[in-house]
Amino acid sequence: MPNRTETERSTEINIGISEKDRKTVCRGLNKLLADSYILYLKTQNYHWNVTGQMFQSLHLLFENQYQEQAIAVDGIAERIRALGEYAPGSFAAFSKVSSIKEESSIPSTEEMIYNLIHGNEAVVTTAREIVSLADECEDDVTSDLMINRMQVHEKNAWMLRSLIKHQA
Repeated sequence: MPNRTETERSTEINIGISEKDRKTVCRGLNKLLADSYILYLKTQNYHWNVTGQMFQSLHLLFENQYQEQAIAVDGIAERIRALGEYAPGSFAAFSKVSSIKEESSIPSTEEMIYNLIHGNEAVVTTAREIVSLADECEDDVTSDLMINRMQVHEKNAWMLRSLIKHQA
């Protein structure tokens, strides 16, 4: 068996993005992961606990949204790993960086909707910040992921807002 050179055996990440830039992008992705996970948990909580005349439609809407979010948090964490960092995975770590607060009670149905609108908008805002970072670092993969997240959460916020806002 021929000897391999040190370069051939290297496990260093060599994807055209410097280590410094990867770390910068990952700090943003850590916040997005935290925001997304707390929003996921909140949406699932509301799915379980919604009541009232809109129960059936909201129960299904919340379920669709939290199922999509479960897939999304996995994709965000995997992007962090692909960039060479460890993904945070505890509520303690998430609470340090998330802009979304955990739910400590069961709010009214209307408050659930408002809370999810604001949560989805917070994810969009965080993702938008990361697009700028990723673009500066020429990280097109992260930019693409962020654009997808913005699209999903803007649509979620619109759908939720449509439940309570009466348009002329």
